[in-house]
Amino acid sequence: MTAPDTGDRPPGAAADISSQSGLAAALTPVLTVAVSLLGLCLLWGFAANAWPSRAFPGPGQVGQVLLAEAANGDLFYHLGATLGRVAAAYVVAMVVGSVIGVLLGSHRSADRFFSPWLVLFLNIPALVVIVLAYIWFGLNEAAAIGAVAVNKIPNVVVTMREGARALDPSYAEMAAVYRFGPLERIRHVLLPQLQPYLAAASRSGIALIWKIVLVVELLGRSYGVGFQIYLYFQLFDVAAILAYTLAFVAVMLVIELLLVQPIERYATRWRRRPA
Repeated sequence: MTAPDTGDRPPGAAADISSQSGLAAALTPVLTVAVSLLGLCLLWGFAANAWPSRAFPGPGQVGQVLLAEAANGDLFYHLGATLGRVAAAYVVAMVVGSVIGVLLGSHRSADRFFSPWLVLFLNIPALVVIVLAYIWFGLNEAAAIGAVAVNKIPNVVVTMREGARALDPSYAEMAAVYRFGPLERIRHVLLPQLQPYLAAASRSGIALIWKIVLVVELLGRSYGVGFQIYLYFQLFDVAAILAYTLAFVAVMLVIELLLVQPIERYATRWRRRPA
């Protein structure tokens, strides 16, 4: 029996090839996204040149406005204010919605009683909630964040209720046998089973909350990305509207790629990955 022929390659060549292939596999999605966005910008620029109008500025004009707003500090100030509201509303909605959802999923009688309430809140338009919050509680941060959270909480409740219904009772029995405390039950029994539902509620929550935050800022706040979009709408400055919009979308994409997805991969690291 002969050993496999490795040719004249040095001993570390195989490891180098393997590392290079791994690097290429990691960079391929990034390059694909970059090429895709470049193609979109080229198409946008071609369309803007074919239809020259103040209502449809090209990427160059939008980029100039973006750099100018970043240079004077307005862009970062308003982005920070909006991101703060997004984070606060997200935390409130996830905590309150998760607790209510688990309770409803674990107690059938409570679920039957409160189910009509849940359907009602799911179907109230976000604009109505925002307007009522400002009327009842005033034009302040608490009303703004609360209105956004109230719009998202019913969706979180529905998702987490389904997760609570799918809990395996055998794990609860095991926890009782081993005399787990409340914190141990939550950490070792409840959260691992609810993780897919938490991930689904979290991902959809971020996507919904930041859009509602812009409406909240447009209607009743004096700073933030939504307020700036409304201001430039009154001035008919489409380039500035697109600059703030693209900047905020870019920040949310960075949060998705660098924060949400790594946390999700870490939380599901025990799962078998497809080959």
